[in-house]
Order: sequence, then structure tokens, then C-alpha cells
Amino acid sequence: MSRHIQVTFDAHDPRALSSFWRDVLGYVHPGPPGVDLPGGADPLAAWDDFLARVGVPQEQRNTRSAIEDPEGHGPRLFFQQVPEDKTAKNRVHLDVRAAPGLQGEERMAALEAECDRLVALGATRVRRYEPAPPMSAGFIVMTDPEGNEFCLD
Repeated sequence: MSRHIQVTFDAHDPRALSSFWRDVLGYVHPGPPGVDLPGGADPLAAWDDFLARVGVPQEQRNTRSAIEDPEGHGPRLFFQQVPEDKTAKNRVHLDVRAAPGLQGEERMAALEAECDRLVALGATRVRRYEPAPPMSAGFIVMTDPEGNEFCLD
């Protein structure tokens, strides 16, 4: 039997980092428990209202956040606030499949276009690796706004 997984990120600003990854992956912030969100409602505003209503102090309202695949296929991503800085290369990173089925220059052009979009969202481009068949189709290494490395693949 296979297992479902959740990927957890340590973060200084869980809300901002979850919003970045939401936009990267096309995920959504789920609404608070027991709250039925009308279409077009802002789930983060609903969380603000919910946390205030249940008495969570203002300084504790950005200690965690989560995003989910709206189609229910991908893993849930959870973001938890930690006080320490990221001090080394992460041992696990995400590969964002931004050019499925493409090869050569067409693939690299699609990766470059996605790289530009993600830089505008707050990512940093680190380096580009050219295709080296048959072992690599080429990819771009990036970091998210808090320095976590990931690849456009």
C-alpha cells in the first residue's frame, strides 16, 4: 500500500513562503476548519478572522500555514515557523516539472520562461545546466524567498 506524504518547510514567514509556493505550483490555501468559504473568498483572510475568533494572539498567527493541490493529487505542503536561519544546503529539494515532454531548446526555453515568472514572485536564479543527453535533459537551479533550493526540471 502506498502512502500519502506532506512536505514540511521550516520558515521565518510561513504565510509568505506558502503564498510563494502556492503560486509556483498552482496550489490553494485551504480554509479554516468548519468554515465554508464562498466562491472567490480569500482563504488567508478567512484564517485571520478564524484565528482572531478563537483567541490566537496576533504574534502567533503566522506560526504555520499550508497549501494543497486543488485536484487532490500532489502532496500537501506545510510551513512551520522556526527561529533559526537556514545555514546549509537543503538535503531534500523539490523538482518543479515545468517542461514535461519537451526536449532540447524548446525545453530550455520553457524552463527560462518559468524561471522569469518565478523570479518575479521572489525566487532567485542560481544556475542553468545545459542538456547532456542521455543523462540530463537540462534544468535550472533556483532558491525560494527563504533560500531553499529547488530545480526547474
